[in-house]
Amino acid sequence: MRSSINQSVPLPKQGEFAPLILGERRIDPPVVLAPMAGVTNAPFRSLCRRFSRQRCLYVSEMITAQSFVMGHAKTRLLASFGQDEEFKSIQLYGTKPEALAAAAKILVGEWGVDHIDINLGCPARKVTAAGGGSAIPVRPKLMARLLRAVVTNAGKVPVTVKFRTGIDESLLTYRDAGRVAQEEGCAAVAMHARSAAQLYNGDADWSRIADLKSRMSIPVLGNGDIFEAFDALRMMRETGADGVVIGRACLGRPWLFRDLVDTFAGQEPEDPPLLGEVVAVALEHAELLVDFFGERTAMLHMRKFGGWYLKSFPHAKRLMPDIHRVGSLKALRELLSQMPPDAPYPEAALRVRRGKTGRTQTVSLPQGYLEDRELDEAPEAAENSYIEGG
Repeated sequence: MRSSINQSVPLPKQGEFAPLILGERRIDPPVVLAPMAGVTNAPFRSLCRRFSRQRCLYVSEMITAQSFVMGHAKTRLLASFGQDEEFKSIQLYGTKPEALAAAAKILVGEWGVDHIDINLGCPARKVTAAGGGSAIPVRPKLMARLLRAVVTNAGKVPVTVKFRTGIDESLLTYRDAGRVAQEEGCAAVAMHARSAAQLYNGDADWSRIADLKSRMSIPVLGNGDIFEAFDALRMMRETGADGVVIGRACLGRPWLFRDLVDTFAGQEPEDPPLLGEVVAVALEHAELLVDFFGERTAMLHMRKFGGWYLKSFPHAKRLMPDIHRVGSLKALRELLSQMPPDAPYPEAALRVRRGKTGRTQTVSLPQGYLEDRELDEAPEAAENSYIEGG
């Protein structure tokens, strides 16, 4: 099934899209799971990998360097990898070079990670208000110090960076961010083609991905408004990007990675699953979460994932209040057993927005933060502005 917007998009010819090379890793097709807080933990990554037949690249959710170095139990759990993850990819957040350097040493030397991504795009108010996340590229010298600390201590392990277009339309930072990442030895960059002020609202501006690509010699990956596999083809053709980063579109749709693998191979993707198949995947996901977190925390995750799996199915509306309160795997099974298994997948669900939508923001920055953009330090509060799983 294709949505109407993608009916005329041609399948790729052999060799049209090159693999993404990160260090010694060949990522083919050049598709990356975006690190998402509270989402891209080991169970979800395992599910996505199964659908893609172990293809693509799957990045862990963001963890703070300082908490990781200090050995915080929750951080270490979220940083852990499944036994089926032969390529270990993790995203770090930090505003202090010392903490990032120490985290990189441990991750490479003791944990055996194969790829480190640095988050410079988080738009959350509590993060930017402290000078972290999307606020960091506002100060290019600070960004350079942070990236240098990781690249130096990662050795041969490739380091990438993910950022947004800027704070808002009056303060675009992506050109500086790309330049600094390249100068500091990063292997690739990924850009979400929205500003921090946009959050997840409005349309992603793919023209800025094209602009960034035209200025860079290292690979550029594009992120934003990739709802279907054919959107990935359109974005890469329009922008010249070297790869695509998949974010909220895969929430409750881990089979999207199967579609991407097939489409990049020049094959029409399979039809979306019937409701009974969706329920089976949701329950598999729940069981993986129980094994990883324990039942109580797993059900907190499934309260949000349940809504994403059942998005746009008319049969689910009456059950959603109970799903949002579900407290046990048994109760979840009983609720989902009420779904008609032969119900077709709604076409609307192909392009419906998942996760946080519908608002923009005035980005909060520390007082006086813009007065001297040449500073190479972040405010003291920035390091503690993000809490894992929050």
